Amino acid sequence: MDLRVIEIKDLKQAADELSALKVHKDGIGIMAPKAVTRIIKVSGADSAALNILKQEMLSAGGDCAVSWDAFIKRRKSADALIIGTIAQIGRLCEKLEKQPLGLPLLAEKIRVLEADYDKRDFVLRAGKYRLNLGSRAHIMGILNVTPDSFSDSGMFFDREYAVAHALKMESLGADIVDVGGESARPGAKPVSAVEECRRVIPVIKALARSSKIPVSVDTSKSEVAREALDAGAVIINDITGLKKDRKMARLACRYKAAIVLMHIKGTPRTMQRRPRYKDLISDITASLRQSIEIAKGAGVSDDRIIVDPGIGFGKALEHNLEILKRLGEFRSLGYPIMVGPSRKSFIGKISGAETGNRSFGTAAAVAVAINNGADIVRVHDIREMRQVAQITEAISNV
Repeated sequence: MDLRVIEIKDLKQAADELSALKVHKDGIGIMAPKAVTRIIKVSGADSAALNILKQEMLSAGGDCAVSWDAFIKRRKSADALIIGTIAQIGRLCEKLEKQPLGLPLLAEKIRVLEADYDKRDFVLRAGKYRLNLGSRAHIMGILNVTPDSFSDSGMFFDREYAVAHALKMESLGADIVDVGGESARPGAKPVSAVEECRRVIPVIKALARSSKIPVSVDTSKSEVAREALDAGAVIINDITGLKKDRKMARLACRYKAAIVLMHIKGTPRTMQRRPRYKDLISDITASLRQSIEIAKGAGVSDDRIIVDPGIGFGKALEHNLEILKRLGEFRSLGYPIMVGPSRKSFIGKISGAETGNRSFGTAAAVAVAINNGADIVRVHDIREMRQVAQITEAISNV
């Protein structure tokens, strides 16, 4: 007789393990949800409702950690952690539907949350393009058409060289090329919309004619985005998550463009001045939800939205590492996740490597990101990161 621990991460893996034991298919359907444990955080709920929630989860066979303040009624609202298997949480929702104090609504929200978290079959629509993100991680190639980029020292500021480099990235396996005309490095000074357009529009026009992959414009200005969309771009990559320029969302809707909603704390000039968070993942998630609501409120459809937690944008070293480690938690938003760790300063702080020598550190971060749920990785080194993605997914999908 031998014993070992099996790590079960999702329903498919649970079903595979049960199938290997030759369990009857009906039994697999019953037992697989019992093999996957979930922890759901509930924030700002009515304290009286949380007392009922705890009792119902205990009766369902799981547990619920509730703030002591909720029991002694020091506060009207409090937080909780629902702890249980998928099957137990399903039973909990059935019980909550019969309770007062807004608990039927909580049950509905839990079901939506679980459906969003389990979603994998993302198809991104961007202009005329359809990207099957559920099939594999996609590669977004970075093209900085700036004289002061942190990563490439302005080497692609020349228009012809920029276009040639973008086409080379496509040939090496990039699925998207992201063209930016304003540096977002820490401390960077803003440039005018006129100057930004002068830098990126000719490049985007050339790529729209000669490239077979979608072109993205990296901008937070609606004037630039409009010119770029007219020139042939089909994705807007907004580092402010639509918080700076609300016209951006209406543009995305009008042009049927996809939009990347990124989280940033502060501005490029201020974001690295001792950034602090009350609860890192919760704070970023709440901010991204606001960005999603802005986009949807302007008419942008769900299949045109991407979220990005913003590695390096108002994040200290420990924040970047925590985001990568807990990246899967952002799946609760129900949208494809993009991550941009390429050559970032946190890699240099850990390894001591200078900006141009961080490909191996980037590869490690990309592998972790994909393993933890990234659907798109935004990188400089296409050939190398394509291979990283292929190997990571081959291992993850066994």
